[in-house]
Amino acid sequence: MLDLERLRHIRLSKRPIGQLVFANLVLAVDYRLPRKTEIILEGLENLPRDRGVFLAMNHTDRYNYWPFQYALYRRGYRFTATWVKGKYYENRVAARFLDLTANIPLPSRGYVITVEFRKAFGRPPEREEYRVLRDLVDRRIGSEEPLPEGASADVRSFVGGEHGVSEFLVGFDRRFDAMIHEVIRLNHEALTTHELNVLVFPEGTRSRHLSRGHTGLAQMTQHLDAAIVPVGCSGSDHLYPGDLPLSKGGRVTYRIGAPLEPDGPELGPHRVPSAVLPLTRAANERYGDRYEAITEVVMAKIGELVDPEYGPAPEAKAGESGIDRFI
Repeated sequence: MLDLERLRHIRLSKRPIGQLVFANLVLAVDYRLPRKTEIILEGLENLPRDRGVFLAMNHTDRYNYWPFQYALYRRGYRFTATWVKGKYYENRVAARFLDLTANIPLPSRGYVITVEFRKAFGRPPEREEYRVLRDLVDRRIGSEEPLPEGASADVRSFVGGEHGVSEFLVGFDRRFDAMIHEVIRLNHEALTTHELNVLVFPEGTRSRHLSRGHTGLAQMTQHLDAAIVPVGCSGSDHLYPGDLPLSKGGRVTYRIGAPLEPDGPELGPHRVPSAVLPLTRAANERYGDRYEAITEVVMAKIGELVDPEYGPAPEAKAGESGIDRFI
C-alpha cells in the first residue's frame, strides 16, 4: 500500500541497480533472440546530456518504455525515473521491483480516498460511495451542504456525519498535500542529486490512440523549472500486445522532439510561478487553465511525433474506470 510513510522511504539512485540487472539479464537477451527486436531512436540530438528533463511519452502498452530505457542505457544517456500509479504498490513483490528500478509513485486523490475507506471498513467503496466522497473532496458538494440522501451509512461514518464534513476535508487535504510534498522531493532529487531524467505518460492510462493528457506533468515541471521533451512511441504495442513482459519481436520507433522550456515560446505564455505547489487544490483552482494549455501543447507535440495510426481518435476509449483505477 502507498501511504505517506511508504513515500518517505523511497530512495532513488543515479544508476538504479534494478534497471541495470533487468537490462543486462533480461532485455539484452530478449531483444536479441531470433524474434529480434529493433529499437530506432530518431531525434536523439534533442535529448540534453547536461541536465535532467521530463520525458513525455504516449502510452501504447504496458511496457512501451522498456525498449526506450534500454536503448538510452546502451548509448550512455542518463537513466530514467518513471511516474507510476499508486495502485502498483498494493502488491509487495511489484512494489519492491518498482523501488529497485527507480520509479516515482504518484498518488491521486481517488487512490487515497479508496485506500483510506478500505482501511476503515475492510472493503473498497462501491461506485456510488466513491462518487459521493470524490465530490466532497473536489468541493462539488459543499462542506455545509447535507450529504446526498442515498449516501450509505459507511460514507456518513467515514466523513464524521453531517457535522464532521469540514473536519474530514481539512484532514484529507492535509494528508494528501503531505504526500505530494514527498512526490515533489523525489522528482527534484531525480533531476538534481541523482542526475536522472523523469519519464511521464501524460495520458495516465494505456491507449493505442493518443488520448487527452492530464495536467500533473505541467504542474510539476512549472514548479521545478524543468523542460519537457516530447517523445512519440510507435510500434511497441506489436512487441508487447498483452501482459507478458517478453517482446514478440519487431520494430519500435521513438521520435524525440525538441525540449519545451518553461519560459520558451511554446510554454512561456502560460507560465505559472515556480513557487506554486503542484497537484494541490489551490494550484488547480487558480492556475488550472494554464496547466491545461501547457498540457495541450505537449500532447500536440507528441501527436506530431507518432505514426498516423497512433494519433488521436475521438472514439478511442479510456482505460480503467471507477475504483479499478486505484486498486
